[in-house]
Amino acid sequence: TVVQKDTDTSTLSKVAADNRAMISRARDGKVKPDDVEGGTFTVSNLGVYDVDHFIAIINPPDAAILAVGSVKQVPVVVNGELAVGTRMKATISADHRVTDGAEAAQYMQRLKNLLESPLRLLV
Repeated sequence: TVVQKDTDTSTLSKVAADNRAMISRARDGKVKPDDVEGGTFTVSNLGVYDVDHFIAIINPPDAAILAVGSVKQVPVVVNGELAVGTRMKATISADHRVTDGAEAAQYMQRLKNLLESPLRLLV
């Protein structure tokens, strides 16, 4: 798995550009040893394959992995009325030797809030 470095201090556009470059290198078979070292957290997206949800296994030495499922239009209740809503399932697996479940739950809550109000990502 290729590792994206310094995402905590990068802009969203830089992360996206770095990601595209890494994908290109991986497809061309030009991944360097430095590209696969130093990971701490993995995002596994099987949603692109129309997988609703799954449980991902942590790759050592990572501390956690986020499993992201597909985005679906589903029936939801809004103000007592049936409507169509957009939903996505995500699960986190965390190594409890590194972090506890409360921190993982707080991460998932923050992720949920950001996905529901994506403009917060820009400020």
